Amino acid sequence: MNASARPVAIVGVDESDEIGRLPNKSALQLHAEAARNALADAGIGKEEVDGLFTAGISPIAIGEYLGIRPRFTDATAVGGGSFLVHVGHALTAIQAGRCRVALITSGQSSYSRVGQPTVPPDPASPAGQFELPYGIFGPTTTFALAALRHMQQYGTTSEHLAEVAVATRKWAMLHPKALMQTPITVGDVLTSRWICYPFHLLDCCLVTDAGGAVVLTTAERARDTRTRPVPVLGVGEATEHLHISQMADLTTSAASRRAGQQAFAMAGVQPQEIDVAQIYDAFTFLPSVALEDLGFCGPGEGGPFVAGQRTAPGGDFPMNTSGGGLSYTHPGMFGMFLIIEAVRQLRSECGARQVPGARLALCHGLGGVFAAAATLILGAE
Repeated sequence: MNASARPVAIVGVDESDEIGRLPNKSALQLHAEAARNALADAGIGKEEVDGLFTAGISPIAIGEYLGIRPRFTDATAVGGGSFLVHVGHALTAIQAGRCRVALITSGQSSYSRVGQPTVPPDPASPAGQFELPYGIFGPTTTFALAALRHMQQYGTTSEHLAEVAVATRKWAMLHPKALMQTPITVGDVLTSRWICYPFHLLDCCLVTDAGGAVVLTTAERARDTRTRPVPVLGVGEATEHLHISQMADLTTSAASRRAGQQAFAMAGVQPQEIDVAQIYDAFTFLPSVALEDLGFCGPGEGGPFVAGQRTAPGGDFPMNTSGGGLSYTHPGMFGMFLIIEAVRQLRSECGARQVPGARLALCHGLGGVFAAAATLILGAE
């Protein structure tokens, strides 16, 4: 269904009251705070919410806690990009008349582990049988495997990866809520301690506690909300595999390519028209390869593309302007915060980190180890 058939807009976004390291707040409370704040941002009461979307905690539990009884729910969980998927699903549900006001919530206590669901690895699972015994388990080891293959095949360097960390930290220094605000250099990244080769400590995302929420509604209802509506122009989602051992090519994500192609086609725009990009950065390697998969540069060109602080403040390709998962916050599933920052940029609310004249924003999130991907293209009214 084409977005122009019945326009849908994001009308509210916000984080939980606090983000960072919060031993006094549960994951459920972080969901609730963010939901309250995003609804207040939109100027919409919770009694209007008839569509509820979330991952990590059941929408039934969220609805009970918030006192919301929706007529449409979605608990799609494909990892960190789940909330971008929810935007696409909410758009479809609103266009089809299944709901009128959709609330998407996230909340994780990944640092403090308060009320945070835990799923231990199952030795009987495929990964437990065929990957874990060989030391391949968890994102640090699996993404490292893909990064090493890209480096071997295309000549991508540790310096290229470090450029992403440095640029993202510069954005974080302009964000009052960012956890990490001390300036760093490429040398600092390369001399930080090893985590899993080729990743140093500063190549890896933060581990924090945080919640976030997004509110969407029809274009008609959006006219009466508190903030300037941000139309959803294009959406795309795709899955590829579950286990890293089943990835067809470690240097590229077929899911990212497909999700990006869908979103660009639906929005009717090209990569070169994007003014600001928010791209999942659990590790410094991920934005570079996403830029290739989304068509901003060719295969193997992601490292040189970000060189020279091109994505930093003042560069010609503003990326991850919140400070990203590397320096702003990363509670486990970071995709929600890509959307929040993109909306704020398009509403010109970002103060010192505002990208002048931002009219088109791209958000791109991953799930698992390149297992799933989702892309959004948002516009400014």
